[in-house]
Amino acid sequence: MIAIVDYGVGNLFSLASSLKFLGNESKIVSDEAALKKSGKIILPGVGAFGDAMDKLEKSGLSSALVREAEKGKPVLGICLGMQLLFERSFEYGEKRGLGLLKGEVRPLGEIAPALKIPHMGWNSLRFTKKDELFKYNREGDYVYFVHSYYAAGCEDSLVAYAEYGGKVTAAVRRANVFGTQFHPEKSGAAGLKILKAFSEVK
Repeated sequence: MIAIVDYGVGNLFSLASSLKFLGNESKIVSDEAALKKSGKIILPGVGAFGDAMDKLEKSGLSSALVREAEKGKPVLGICLGMQLLFERSFEYGEKRGLGLLKGEVRPLGEIAPALKIPHMGWNSLRFTKKDELFKYNREGDYVYFVHSYYAAGCEDSLVAYAEYGGKVTAAVRRANVFGTQFHPEKSGAAGLKILKAFSEVK
């Protein structure tokens, strides 16, 4: 069973619908006991980093997520959920993240000062290394982004990027911890392939 973490800031319905379409059992969960019972975890998220971290910490889910990840359970962060996996963010001041990945979240305007922020719409993926999360995808596949901040200093875990005034982190992976800045559940056939690959991670 794939646990979809509900902490009040995620687009849960479309994600659950995509997993159901693929034939995967998923459950929207909001407590540690349910996370422990799951085989994999997806951490979605939209909105502000600090608000999201506050909600995770108040619910006790932040420490639960870290414990499950450290046990080796596959975890996928999506959009803000990916950003929360990093050490810190500079969105409206400096905020601490979950620390499962090295790096920090910074304003996208730093690398795309002449472009519209947020980066919203379809953009193509460029891979930096082979990864099982993209085993069904091809270089250049288009996926859907909506974000104003990006992950920086994460070269060790970088798997894919998109061009938007510079190289924007699109996907990361360290051991059993995965992240996508874009929304697979809103990315049509290419996104479904990514969710299918994650469901097959051992």
